[in-house]
Amino acid sequence: MVMLASFLKDPEFANVDSSENESVPFKGTILRTKSGKFASSISEPCVSCTTFNILAPIYKRLDQQNQSVRESDFRAFWLARNERIVDWLLYESSSIICLQEFWVGNEELVQMYEQRLGAARYDTFTLARTNNRGDGLLIAVHKDYFRILNYKELLFNDFGDRVAQLLHVQSVIPFSKDDDTEQEILIVNTHLLFPHDSSLSIVRLHQVYKILQYLETYQRENKLSEAPVILCGDWNGSKRGHVYKFLRSQGFVSSYDIAHEYTDSDHKWVSHRNHRGNICGVDFIWLRNPNKSIKPLKISWAEAAFGIIKYQLEKASLDEKDAFDFLRGDNNGNYITYSAFCDALKQETKELWVQADVDGNGVLDYDEFKRIWSSTCPVHMDEDNNLEDSNDGSMKEAIGLAVKNAMLFPREVERGIWPENYHLSDHARLTALFSPVRLMSTPQKL
Repeated sequence: MVMLASFLKDPEFANVDSSENESVPFKGTILRTKSGKFASSISEPCVSCTTFNILAPIYKRLDQQNQSVRESDFRAFWLARNERIVDWLLYESSSIICLQEFWVGNEELVQMYEQRLGAARYDTFTLARTNNRGDGLLIAVHKDYFRILNYKELLFNDFGDRVAQLLHVQSVIPFSKDDDTEQEILIVNTHLLFPHDSSLSIVRLHQVYKILQYLETYQRENKLSEAPVILCGDWNGSKRGHVYKFLRSQGFVSSYDIAHEYTDSDHKWVSHRNHRGNICGVDFIWLRNPNKSIKPLKISWAEAAFGIIKYQLEKASLDEKDAFDFLRGDNNGNYITYSAFCDALKQETKELWVQADVDGNGVLDYDEFKRIWSSTCPVHMDEDNNLEDSNDGSMKEAIGLAVKNAMLFPREVERGIWPENYHLSDHARLTALFSPVRLMSTPQKL
């Protein structure tokens, strides 16, 4: 009780997010002017999207000396902090809101979010992580901008009990003044596994692969090859990681980096201070427009996964031949077995094995392993996943999204600084602003 009294006296308790007092977040559809200020845009329809890991109270530590003391034990704390979070979300009034570490296990908190967001004309959807982990996801869409066409839930059912939400929406107001067609958009919200050690790299990559597989199937079944895709969430990996590179290979761009004209090698911003005290940039709003020509998903996934295998073996100071001998293990033949292959990946994945075992004889010989080492994958896939376009290459006009702006809050994180007086979460809030743009695209076979 002494500790509780000390927290109640803390001035930060009454003003949970004091570091943002000087910040001006997005308020509806706004643009940055040359002076650095923001002004409303009325010349074109715009949509905004916010992603925010709000740090579930069951994970928020209150006492560094006693890690078992969590915010979830003190209603006054978690309620005040989450009320403040909703205050900011409603002030910004983004068209799309994606939250991670949403405390789905607490009915009072869930009702507070649903009631306040509902009163502000948001449709909300929540999804708990599997195996009763306590937290999950929330996605909210403003009714003034979009109508809901479909909502899907993706359960990875793997290590970490991670999940994803897919929302299929249609614009209420036509994006184009010359065309009354109401644009459809696909939105994904997820929170990937934390990389506790390097052995989980393949697992995390596979979670992204599952999302993209699901997206690909949904787009094909619903004839949505020309719909822009927005992926939001806490990806638990930086721009240096394999997940980032995999998504880039699939035509996605980081909205924040596009807005600030950063390259893939620029690492100027952060969005998270983790439980180890390290700061890093892990929160992204990814955008893929329909004009992006992309490598077939199975090939891109295999190359990325094989790249991780090579990276981990090279970290162990193994060259190509030594790595082959290491994976071959104790068997007497000059080949790698399926069980040894799965042991190296820390999971069983038949899809990767099929890509690696080119001749289909059930083992990997040295020539097949060399293809893995070079991180290239031969064209060895189902007939309905070929490399050809679905037509003769004719161009077709489509409506996509252009990144107009993006900001992180608190603003210090944009300079790679984590402010000590920021207590709203251990993640920064990321908001991106998009406007419609006409594109010429060559329809890809999905």
